Amino acid sequence: MCGIVGIVGNPNTTEILLKGLEKLEYRGYDSAGIFVADTNSNQLVKTKGRIKDLREKVGTELTGTLGIGHTRWATHGPATEINAHPHTSTNQKFVLVHNGVIENYQELKDTYLAGIALESETDTEIVVQLIARFAEDGLSVKEAFKKALAVIEGSYAFALVDKADSDTLYVAKNKSPLLIGLGADFNVICSDAMAMIDQTKQFLEIADGELVTLTADSVGIEKATGEKVERSAFTAEIDLADIEKGTYPFYMLKEIDEQPAVMRRIAKEYVTDSGEFAIDANLLATMQASDRIYIVACGTSANAGWVSKQIFESLAKVPTEIHLSSEFGYNLPLLSEKPFFIFLSQSGETADSRQVLVKINELGYPSLTITNVAGSTLSREAQYTLLLHAGPEIAVASTKAYTAQIAVMTVLAKALGEKKEIPEAFAFNLLHELSLVATGMETMISEKHLIDELAQAYLKETRNAFYIGRSVDYYVSMEAALKLKEISYVQTEGFAAGELKHGTIALIEEGTPVMAFITDAATAAHTRGNVREVESRGANVLVIASESVSKADDQIILPNVHPLLTPLVSVVPAQLIAYYATLQRGYDVDKPRNLAKSVTVE
Repeated sequence: MCGIVGIVGNPNTTEILLKGLEKLEYRGYDSAGIFVADTNSNQLVKTKGRIKDLREKVGTELTGTLGIGHTRWATHGPATEINAHPHTSTNQKFVLVHNGVIENYQELKDTYLAGIALESETDTEIVVQLIARFAEDGLSVKEAFKKALAVIEGSYAFALVDKADSDTLYVAKNKSPLLIGLGADFNVICSDAMAMIDQTKQFLEIADGELVTLTADSVGIEKATGEKVERSAFTAEIDLADIEKGTYPFYMLKEIDEQPAVMRRIAKEYVTDSGEFAIDANLLATMQASDRIYIVACGTSANAGWVSKQIFESLAKVPTEIHLSSEFGYNLPLLSEKPFFIFLSQSGETADSRQVLVKINELGYPSLTITNVAGSTLSREAQYTLLLHAGPEIAVASTKAYTAQIAVMTVLAKALGEKKEIPEAFAFNLLHELSLVATGMETMISEKHLIDELAQAYLKETRNAFYIGRSVDYYVSMEAALKLKEISYVQTEGFAAGELKHGTIALIEEGTPVMAFITDAATAAHTRGNVREVESRGANVLVIASESVSKADDQIILPNVHPLLTPLVSVVPAQLIAYYATLQRGYDVDKPRNLAKSVTVE
């Protein structure tokens, strides 16, 4: 959540900051601000609302060669201009932006800042006042910053400016993402490489606890002990064209449409021309030596994990468990003797998952991160990484990352199954099946007009809705419900169809929308029985069924694909239903209220 950009040494600082913040809008925010300075002047501009509001307020006169910018998602204090970042110390010497949460802010205030009148309600202002307080004791800017870092508890990514020095940026991080970008005669910082990819493709990682001193032509990295750190840059493989909407009205629709290409790209990336798997042999050997797989994830990634559980148990014959990161970290279950951990995360920066990974690393267990972002924190800190190769996902509601996660997990499960000489794995023709999936996705994408009409008929006026299904259809129901609720604000729940009669059917009233997935021949008749149960109580039922088990009056017919991979096709109409229901209600598809794309605080 939130986003930071900064730059030193470029005369076009204001425009670069604003464009960078625009590229971070997808992360979710409610206010924004920038500070820009040069040797002659400096100015701070903040506003509640969108970057376009900030741009209008900045105007054309604000110039400088150094600056920091921020998009805020309210945690401490409501969304107001006063609470927006950057924050300034009372003595007007220091300006600071911050992502994360300072856990001991009240203690810091009581211990060090007695008598200092605070302007905002944020934990961030405590930090900039703290730095100013330490500097007044005669410490240099860097030493005052370092002393503040030593007493702060919590997660943070900081960018600090001394108004008297327009040539230097001070940067530090702990648990929150932040990168250094290396430009030509200037340097930048950003929460996501996407924000500065039009300025440079060369980036440096910052480790937790490090402090960075940045000028136009130098990057000084040091540990808390003062020890200097040398680190090589990496190249961010992001195509500018991938992060533009092009002719699409919303990123979400673009990303839904990209899913067939993502399936084909995954097949190409992970299967060689000779039919071998492009997967680290050590990874497969480590997994083969394990007795149980633990998938750790949040939200959409957890839903992808449920589908993947069935795939792993079918193709690799290994017991697989799914755990929510936010629960696992503080309620560690009884583990098997040789566990293997898979972390699913689109961004690779999910704070809930990272705190689990830290614990797993301390325990010495092997781990794999499957993510869309090379060089992300979860990728760096896990023993192994597999990339989704889905391209940047901008819309808050995840679509192509969900299907990419399932596809990559399928590749991994087949590779592991073959290494274990599981007959079912050899019988599963991966390239053929993913090709059928890609074609099936294209078929569903071509049905946009029909799905638009169905969303209008079933969801335009409703306050609540249900998705139901059995087996993998139940797992897809959970993801379909999440998509609908998070962007259209229709209160939607995904239930195992057979559980309706155990309590949930009490919520069915006249006209209640119930969307039923039916793709599994073994449970199709049972689910249709559940459909009749809710229909008899007045439900307005929409059936999404595979062609092989469909009936003449089913509203959406799915092309047949392998039973393990039906979720990759059946989720597409659900994504489109959520998209059109949101449009019809007049909401912002890409930026739903209260949500952020990258959840970087626990």
